[in-house]
Amino acid sequence: MRIPDEPLGPWTKGFLTGEPAVGRSLFDGPFVFPLMVLHRDALQHDIAAMAAFARGHGMELAPHVKTTMAPRIVQAQLAAGAWGGTVATPSQALALRGFAVPRILLANQVVDPVALRALAAELDRDPEFEFLCFADSVEGVEILSRCAGTRPFRVLAELGHAGGRCGSRTLAELYRVAEAVRAANGVELAGVAGYEGTLSSADEVRGYVKALREAVEATGTEILTVGGSQWFDVIAEELAGCTATVVLRSGAYVTHDDGYYRERTPFNRMAGELRPALELWAHVLSVPEPGLTVVGFGKRDAPFDEGLPVPKALRRADGTSVPLREVSVVKMYDQHAVLAGDAGLRPGDLVSFGVSHPCTAFDKWRVLPVVDDHYVVTELINTYF
Repeated sequence: MRIPDEPLGPWTKGFLTGEPAVGRSLFDGPFVFPLMVLHRDALQHDIAAMAAFARGHGMELAPHVKTTMAPRIVQAQLAAGAWGGTVATPSQALALRGFAVPRILLANQVVDPVALRALAAELDRDPEFEFLCFADSVEGVEILSRCAGTRPFRVLAELGHAGGRCGSRTLAELYRVAEAVRAANGVELAGVAGYEGTLSSADEVRGYVKALREAVEATGTEILTVGGSQWFDVIAEELAGCTATVVLRSGAYVTHDDGYYRERTPFNRMAGELRPALELWAHVLSVPEPGLTVVGFGKRDAPFDEGLPVPKALRRADGTSVPLREVSVVKMYDQHAVLAGDAGLRPGDLVSFGVSHPCTAFDKWRVLPVVDDHYVVTELINTYF
């Protein structure tokens, strides 16, 4: 199964017509603003940088592709050496099969029998397909067992932490889950999983990762998977020499950002960098009073859950760009953003914004142009949420 590209037309946000867009300037083509774009060189850099980090520290990378759900980006990550792809839901897993991904890690305990039977059918259909999922309870294991097909579900026992998300709260509880997997039909124990992104300090992460390492060694299993977007440097230190295959599930790295991850990336603590690859362009709609500017984008167009967009530049009519430092986004509505400060902006001006938290950016756009340094469109990226 191959998922088809989105047919372009005025029904596609950001596009006025279905005429060819590749090779056209973003500012003189079949586009309409607001419009989110991807910077080609930054995207390629980030994919290569994270692949090199994982490889250099003896770890595998299974990018969490819920960030993009974009076949072209997923294939680029696989071409750079990704071990597989991570998803959060069964529907995302089945979509990834349409992206031709041979190994999928579903980083959740799946309890929907209909979805599990569909995944079991896909395992039975394709003997080359490798699928792993989490379990943190005996009940979860029993559901997996009842829904399994001919090939067993490979299970990762998940360890959580107090106040976190899913996962057994103690090693003793995790070992009970592991034993339930070993005793049940239709499932087999592949390893241990965890997520450290809800911890707030390096010391907390170190303690948690040590517990994960203890669990994978005690169970004698072959895979240990962790999140890895904010603390992959600490993970690399703590899991050096681990007997299991260590799999990072980092996702947001693929485009980085100008907010949440810019402040939290481990590359702030070591050599190397990630570059923001997403940029939103929108027109100034109104300047109704001094110090207040209304711009034509909103919550339908840009993420707002982990920080508001960041004004970057004003593009003048002659094509020159001027950095914007005097204004900031202070509020977003459905399709309006309010800027505070005075930068002399006027209705009709075109302004660019960086975003914060790419994981809630891609789902707002079915098609994103990829641009070079001169804002010429080099390809179109389709998303499938």
